[in-house]
Amino acid sequence: MAVKTIKELFIHELSDTYSAEKQMTRSLPKMARAASDEQLAQAFRDHLEETRAQVERIDRIVELTGLKLKRIKCAAMEGLVEEGNDLIDEIDKGPVLDVALIGAAQKVEHYEIAGYTTLVLLATKLGFKDALPLLEASLGEEKATDEKLGTLGQAASIEEAVES
Repeated sequence: MAVKTIKELFIHELSDTYSAEKQMTRSLPKMARAASDEQLAQAFRDHLEETRAQVERIDRIVELTGLKLKRIKCAAMEGLVEEGNDLIDEIDKGPVLDVALIGAAQKVEHYEIAGYTTLVLLATKLGFKDALPLLEASLGEEKATDEKLGTLGQAASIEEAVES
């Protein structure tokens, strides 16, 4: 079915984001196991808990709005997850892989930030006032995770990758 209205677009974007978050709940544990830097591994584990809460928020939005999600698979997240898996398969565990994982994770965060920004805009236009704080909370978490990953990328323990 073609998207013809802003409400249909909101449903599509929310469904896509739901799929993306569900994919990340399966991907983050693998990223945590692949990381050799304990702070990075912990950041992935922490974000897994946030991601589970983001899925619950989307479930709550569906309850509040009475909307029905579409059963779709987020192709973009599927590609990003595959890219991360390829890095894990191709790079030996250690500081170089850690830097690669940070980059892959930041790509995911930037994608999710764009998605949540769009959802906030659409929810505002549609008057879904109860959904806004939930979407804004997830958007804030994604931005904070991106910032934390950037900080970890600058961490001294990652400097080993430069010398590898």
